[in-house]
Amino acid sequence: MPLSQSSLDPEWPPGTVRIEDLSQTGDTAEVILQPNPTRDPNDPLNWPLWRKNLNFGLVCYYVVMVLALIDVATVTWGPVNLELGFSYAILNDSYAAGCGALCVGGLFLVPFALKYGRRPIYIFSTAIQCGISIWSAKMQNFADLMLVNILSCIVGALAEVLVQMTVADVYYVHQRGLTNTIYFWFMTVGTTLAPLAGGFITQSQGWRWVWWWMAILFGVGLGAFIFLYEETMFDASRIEGVPVPERNDPKPTPIKEDIEPSALEKSMSTQEAHSYQAVEIDYSIPVKSYRKKLALWANSPVPFSEVAKHCYQPFLILFSFPGVFFMALVYGLMTACTTVPVTTLSSVMTLPPYNFGASQIGLMGLPPFIGTTLGALICGPLSDSIALFLAKRNGGIFEPEMRLWLALAFTPLIPAGLFMFGIGLNNGSHWLLPAFGLGVCSVGVVPASSAALTYLTDSYTEIIADSIVGVTFIRNLISTIFVFALQPWCNRVGLTWFYVTFGLIVTVALSGNLLFIYYGKMFRARLAGAYNHYSQKQLGSRPA
Repeated sequence: MPLSQSSLDPEWPPGTVRIEDLSQTGDTAEVILQPNPTRDPNDPLNWPLWRKNLNFGLVCYYVVMVLALIDVATVTWGPVNLELGFSYAILNDSYAAGCGALCVGGLFLVPFALKYGRRPIYIFSTAIQCGISIWSAKMQNFADLMLVNILSCIVGALAEVLVQMTVADVYYVHQRGLTNTIYFWFMTVGTTLAPLAGGFITQSQGWRWVWWWMAILFGVGLGAFIFLYEETMFDASRIEGVPVPERNDPKPTPIKEDIEPSALEKSMSTQEAHSYQAVEIDYSIPVKSYRKKLALWANSPVPFSEVAKHCYQPFLILFSFPGVFFMALVYGLMTACTTVPVTTLSSVMTLPPYNFGASQIGLMGLPPFIGTTLGALICGPLSDSIALFLAKRNGGIFEPEMRLWLALAFTPLIPAGLFMFGIGLNNGSHWLLPAFGLGVCSVGVVPASSAALTYLTDSYTEIIADSIVGVTFIRNLISTIFVFALQPWCNRVGLTWFYVTFGLIVTVALSGNLLFIYYGKMFRARLAGAYNHYSQKQLGSRPA
């Protein structure tokens, strides 16, 4: 339940939780489950791991397909230019228009996910994307080009927002670092391997078959969501219509300074032993049938007029919480580190001295894929392990800022990769240099992006839907600005200085992680009242 204003404690702001029971020592110490699950076996937090991972696996497939639909178009630009006469400037603008549509899609669609649940939105958006793929395959004119880009991206914005809502629904704090790293890896599969496959399809079957294959794969995903994806929206305040009793407050009770040290230790040990007992599932509560699990929607009792406030509330949250705004900035720049090189490849490497065809442009997606895979393999397990290690050193208390150390360690790789990529292309160097630069940059992007998303989920769990909508807006606004500005900026200063400037901007922004490592908790404490205010407006949320 949201904290009352009188219970706010600067030492325990939202996001600060105990995740290790120090009443047990050594290897027997247990991780405390945060958020605290209910007794209901239907609570997604109580699902067996295979059910959680099945749902998350379907979500990851959805992410791959949505990102593929958005990014695969770049490898078809050459034959589309020849067949339909669209200039590269128009094609670049259509891509930028799509980035702009990604900004606003979540604002209109997330309220429906809050009102009717995640499942119907996943199903309907997959069906719509399947239809858009068919439309793209039959594209004939400029109106088709712009509309398919804009509409696919309006719906595609859900790939970012809904995923974080799903992660917060089913996974505990100590699992989210790995989960978000896996999510980001699947995003990269969509943005890098889809153009690779699209390039070969374009050469062998023609560019229209790229979209026919997208329609087929979306159709497969639609069937999987209809028959396998379970609703994860859960009202933790009620079980079978009965209000849930108050749970133990996760923070220790205040201890007077004049207590003897031994008495202090005894008091803390006793308090922990009683406060952090595992919640036992009440199996007398009936488990939903397969039919009920796969109901098309779950209708929240909150009137839609209240839910509609989430169309503008993300902006209030975005500019009210420094953590949300900063992580939006970081995530936006990390996305730009992926999208800007993609558009550069399609417009530069098709010209001398490279003269790359569609399949060769697609193959340039391999370096960022390899880099992202290496980054995920390194940072995925490390993110949660470092958080648990630092929490143990901190008396079992977890602070979301502990996630940021890993991002800071990998920061130098991003500008280094951008410099190699931009300078290499500008000088007409062997393709291996810009390819290697893309790979190096991608290794560094993974921990920064994963840390930003996980920090938001850990710090602002109760308002994560609105937070991520705001983050998505800034993220795609940054991408749109850079994609629109890329060509005139490069024409003015050249590729070298564009990428040097871009790399320096990214470095300065990522250095801000250090500020949040030291002052992030203070920001959370000072704005705990505002957090409490917005959390009370959420539907069926629960504290982390």
